[in-house]
Amino acid sequence: MLYYLVKTISRFVCILPRALRRNLGMVIGRLCWPLVSKKRRKMAIDNISRSLGITEEQAETIAKSSGIRFGPMFMEVLHMPRLNKDNINKYVTLRGSEHLEAALTMGRGAVLATAHSGNWELLGAALAMHGFPIVAVVQRQTNAAMDTFINEYRTKAGMHVTYKQGVREMVKLMGSGKIIGLLMDQDNHRDGVFVEFFGRMASTPQGAAALARLGNTPIVPAFITENPDGTHIAILHPPILVTKTEDRTEDIRNTTQHLTRIIEQHIRQHPQEWFWLHNRWKTAPPDLKDKYCM
Repeated sequence: MLYYLVKTISRFVCILPRALRRNLGMVIGRLCWPLVSKKRRKMAIDNISRSLGITEEQAETIAKSSGIRFGPMFMEVLHMPRLNKDNINKYVTLRGSEHLEAALTMGRGAVLATAHSGNWELLGAALAMHGFPIVAVVQRQTNAAMDTFINEYRTKAGMHVTYKQGVREMVKLMGSGKIIGLLMDQDNHRDGVFVEFFGRMASTPQGAAALARLGNTPIVPAFITENPDGTHIAILHPPILVTKTEDRTEDIRNTTQHLTRIIEQHIRQHPQEWFWLHNRWKTAPPDLKDKYCM
């Protein structure tokens, strides 16, 4: 039932003019912002203030913008069926695509390391529509209908979809020349590696570094940011190769730290576009855990 409801809404959104879609998305975002719990809003404001070294008032403005933007972002996702290789340039401009092309010429596939900044769903779709063999590595949604819906749209955009548990499939696809897209900016309490992020140690997914080291595969950091007119720019960085020594753990930690610094730099340039409502520093480093248990 939910699946067909969302599909019906999507068909309606697809016929709306761009300006109306965006304005409607902003209204939805503003209406939903007060529904975010006070505890989570305070957490976001505190993290922004501490990370960027700004006042609480300035941090609150960024937190609100970061939350409201999910309204227009949702409208853009609903509009994705109307995007194709012929019109994608009207919505997303690629900057640095030569870096991804150079990575692929090495013949070992590539890892695309990105973050929950801007419309990351649109980033993957845009790259796929420009002919890049993107594999979206996704988290299975708790709601089966929404999981089916979003994966259907990803597939229509030209992406191959695999779940995070499918490591063997990722390695196989990478070996066949595919680009494995990984989000690496959320707290990983199970098997993350601790690296510095905005001056604090944060448990960070090590998948990008681990996969790249395994296949001697280049990593291309990539982000998407919105222009004032509602269009977007996809920014691709030069490829990074994992320095491979006898110490696998340290190799992965060093590369993860390097990638995290690049992510931090992008967020500093576009703070209102990052997902501050996520508790990025939820998992405390082992030494701090011991301290708190005393």
